[in-house]
Amino acid sequence: MSLSTQRRFVTPAVEETVEQLAARALPGEPLDDAVARIKGWNLHIFAMRRPPGLLLGSDVVFVEPPLG
Repeated sequence: MSLSTQRRFVTPAVEETVEQLAARALPGEPLDDAVARIKGWNLHIFAMRRPPGLLLGSDVVFVEPPLG
């Protein structure tokens, strides 16, 4: 039995902002595009949390789209 493919993810560093995480996780992307992708793939962080986008060290932040 083989393991299924999993989406890539990172966890935030202490006091890391979404912009910093996007730059670290998607270094070849323009920053605005990287932030937009992170937000789109992680609605659980941006839709439900107050303030929106607050990153916690325990967060799982996906850095690629859902696998099809």
